[in-house]
Amino acid sequence: MATFLYRVGRLAFRRRWYVALVWAAVLAAVGLGALKAPGAVDEEFSMPGIESQKAFDLMEQRFPGATADGATARVVFIAPGGEKVTAAENKEAIEKAVSGLGDGAQVASAVDPFQAKTISKDGSTAFATVTYKVKATDLTDAGRTHLEHTLEGARDAGLTVEAGGTALADEGGPGGMAEVIGVAIAAVVLLVTFGSLAAAGLPLLTAVVGVGVSMATILALSSALGLSTTTGTLAMMLGLAVGIDYALFVVSRYREERAKGSTPQEAVGMAVGTAGSAVVFAGLTVVIALAGLAVVGIPMLTKMGLAAAGAVVVAVLIALTLVPAFLGFWPNAVLPRGARKSGRIEQSTETNGGARWAGLVLRRPIPVLLLGVVGLGALALPAADLQLGMPGDEAKPTSTTERRAYDALAEGFGPGFNGPLTVVVDGKGAADPQKAADSIAQEIGATKGVVSVSPARFNDAGDTAVFSVVPSTAPTDEKTKNLVTTIRDERPGIESGTGASYEVTGSTAMNIDIAEKVQAALIPYLIVVVGLAIVLLLVVFRSLLVPLKAALGFLLSVLASLGAVVVVFQQGHGAELLGVEQTGPIMSLMPIFLVGIVFGLAMDYEVFLVSRMREAYVHGESPAQAVTSGFRHSARVVAAAALIMIAVFAGFIGESDSMIKMIGFGLATAVLFDAFVVRMAIVPAVLALLGDKAWWLPKWLDRALPRVDVEGEALSRRAETEPAPDTAPDLEPART
Repeated sequence: MATFLYRVGRLAFRRRWYVALVWAAVLAAVGLGALKAPGAVDEEFSMPGIESQKAFDLMEQRFPGATADGATARVVFIAPGGEKVTAAENKEAIEKAVSGLGDGAQVASAVDPFQAKTISKDGSTAFATVTYKVKATDLTDAGRTHLEHTLEGARDAGLTVEAGGTALADEGGPGGMAEVIGVAIAAVVLLVTFGSLAAAGLPLLTAVVGVGVSMATILALSSALGLSTTTGTLAMMLGLAVGIDYALFVVSRYREERAKGSTPQEAVGMAVGTAGSAVVFAGLTVVIALAGLAVVGIPMLTKMGLAAAGAVVVAVLIALTLVPAFLGFWPNAVLPRGARKSGRIEQSTETNGGARWAGLVLRRPIPVLLLGVVGLGALALPAADLQLGMPGDEAKPTSTTERRAYDALAEGFGPGFNGPLTVVVDGKGAADPQKAADSIAQEIGATKGVVSVSPARFNDAGDTAVFSVVPSTAPTDEKTKNLVTTIRDERPGIESGTGASYEVTGSTAMNIDIAEKVQAALIPYLIVVVGLAIVLLLVVFRSLLVPLKAALGFLLSVLASLGAVVVVFQQGHGAELLGVEQTGPIMSLMPIFLVGIVFGLAMDYEVFLVSRMREAYVHGESPAQAVTSGFRHSARVVAAAALIMIAVFAGFIGESDSMIKMIGFGLATAVLFDAFVVRMAIVPAVLALLGDKAWWLPKWLDRALPRVDVEGEALSRRAETEPAPDTAPDLEPART
């Protein structure tokens, strides 16, 4: 591996114009394809195998033409203090507003609350449901403006008017600001790390090229492969993150080789052969983690994982080819200021901060190990109380009309009104489907925790009915989850008596089912991802204990970060500092995202840091000296890479959306714990205690595993037996 990549690096250096032109041509080709490709599809979220999804599919089959996926808006009218919405003036204003809402070009219907009797018992609140002919993503700006303008008219009449529903959903997301902030902070960290604008700018430039190629490819293939507009979000975030990291490690190793007196071409070859080998295997661990998302069984999540894995592969190829090509154009520009003209770096013999920290850990391994493990273990304890769900409008800031509408409905109609259950009755097997549906509705209505049941609505064939069930508790309340379980548990007895079957769906039931399925998939996902990564690290490090230690350390950091998320977003401690106004269950997909993304990044740091220790050990240093050497050469760069990741993820904490806050906070804390506690403290402490045993491998396993030579042992032997070429015919003069 090292020898092959050494040749790749030297070839890219010599044929830099060809390499640059090839990447430019690739970027132009996929960019042109993206411009000409049809628009990205609007993929519906689905999770095969859960009851709520089956019920939803049955509704679409039995009620053809129904706009089940059309956008909706629930407009809440609140009378001025002490008045009722039924007062003449208030009623006239509401009817005028509802009539205006129904005139929208994309509106299918607007239901008058006085006809639908959607008025609270105290008469202070009423709501109208507006249904659209199109999906929320297809609503035009004119359609949303019409809705807002009509609401303003009702407010001018003295009513308090708020609105919720999918029609008001903000599709813009973070708008790229978090990425801009992350890149800016990354530039500062790189500048401080290298002390050179060129050395700081090169990783940023190549990372942007890689992200450009990846995103353009995703857009070009979006229609053919059924990729949604959200598929590229994870690809952009991770492509930028690992793109900077991988280029950072290659450039850092290039500067190190130049400090040893190597020529630019030889230094590039050695950098790609050694650091590039680590990049390849680090990239493979990320790809494994992302491709493993398919285990969860959510098609959209699978596509997101595969798209992001493709972005990581592009980042690896960029680091192995385009980075050495750019180093060929400007071989001295990335060197420290004093070495740019001479092209020679004075090799420092002083002990740097990384070596001093390693020395401290080596002297006190047990206290450091205990402090790290106990500290992360304590942070991980709250994860045992993890409650999964999908926070809705109740988690939005009170400054939004969606949150105020949610609160008004809960106050006027009860907390369960915001999350009604939908029951679909399949009466094909019943002698009298209508009677069977009425009987099922009565049985469910008598269940403890049910406030009301709506009249059943039948399809044209008369064999399928749908009715709503309003719980007494909020959608995210644990009692609502128990109610759904109870209704489903009562099914065998009810079905045997009526001859009809029924299923429970709706957004509340869907969120409950998704949370349960994700929680059940988490352990298999961990087994698959961690198992494959251990095998990969066995090949890389040729050690039995180092991969096991790496996997256990990762699990510790992920559990600690999950515990921190629970403390802030579920229990509410410190929530105000992050601008979280409403605590509740943790987003269902959060643990999967956290495991997948952080595992890949954690293994990055493990490979880059420990591969230098392995390299030193193979070249004859003692275990303790190898740990010190690894930290001397890699600690600063790994710390810089981790700080960049933390900055990128922490940028999302400033967003108003609570789910984006949660993802940003969880990823930032996970990288913080893994990079600075696990990799920088626990790993050297464990290696110090293990000594030579850390690198032990059974002889039979040693013979069975392929040799990839990540540490570049073959390159060292080559350098000893034959002199490295000092010049190359096509090597251009160094430029600054």
